[in-house]
Amino acid sequence: MSLFKKDITADLTPTKTEMDVLQVLWHHGPSTVRFVHDKLNEQKEAVIYTSTLKLMQVMKEKGMLNRDETNMKHVYSAAVEESRVKGNMLGRFVDSMYNGSPSDLIVALLGNDKTSAEELRKIKELLKNMDDQ
Repeated sequence: MSLFKKDITADLTPTKTEMDVLQVLWHHGPSTVRFVHDKLNEQKEAVIYTSTLKLMQVMKEKGMLNRDETNMKHVYSAAVEESRVKGNMLGRFVDSMYNGSPSDLIVALLGNDKTSAEELRKIKELLKNMDDQ
């Protein structure tokens, strides 16, 4: 048995439903299964409570969640940082879809009809600030 926890974020790619749970916990902080379940039901079609419970138990076993068992109600929290998980997922996406080229990704993003003038302004400002550093 190892005394040190393995950094699971290095190779962590949550499933869609695991990501939904993580998003709730990142946004709202430590929460009960009931709270997470209710938030998931607000986002999509009805989810069965026992499915949410089992999913969160499995996520705990995988090291994605922590569970505080000091009270009657178990409170779960994310054991992984949002920025690390999303950064890892984005890196894998760029590698698989754009041969590792961030510029190809940006060209694809800017070339679609979903990019508003306001978003383009923000991107230009971000690039300008990066050049100024």
